[in-house]
Amino acid sequence: MLKRLMHDHKHIAVLLNVLKNKQMKLAEGEAINFIVVRDIVEYMQGYAERSHHPVEDIIYTYYLAHKANDEIDKLSAEHQVVTAASSALMGTLNLILSDIVVARDKLIADFAEYVDLQEKHMQMEEREIFPLLAKTLTEQDWKVIEQQCQASLIDDPLFLDREQQAFDELRSYLKTSE
Repeated sequence: MLKRLMHDHKHIAVLLNVLKNKQMKLAEGEAINFIVVRDIVEYMQGYAERSHHPVEDIIYTYYLAHKANDEIDKLSAEHQVVTAASSALMGTLNLILSDIVVARDKLIADFAEYVDLQEKHMQMEEREIFPLLAKTLTEQDWKVIEQQCQASLIDDPLFLDREQQAFDELRSYLKTSE
């Protein structure tokens, strides 16, 4: 399960780099493809927030219930903050794609805040949470956790090797920018 989560983090990091580049271009006054940006945020909402984060939450809740000395679930709280930031950015993007004027400075700040929040969140997980889980959970724990996670596990709609129609424009963009 941790390998899957780390694999997801690698993909999310690729997308965050694309967002950073788009944010820099926007700050320099260049036009950007807002559909690609919207697709990235939509991917984050559809996959990261509906499968990746719930799986992390299930694992961490199991850890708290069976292995931890404290009951502080900072992971779920951070996931709520990330979800709120994602919704806010998607709202702004939908305004832009509906030809409603949005202040460039606000959009640039929203981009930067979103990327920074996502990066710090992943770094915290990789530095603190994942090593803790790897060290303390047993093979039997992981079997139980995997059963609990089955309802939350969905296929990655962007980075799977099979043919999919979701996120066609983003997939094309990623292939040409590599």
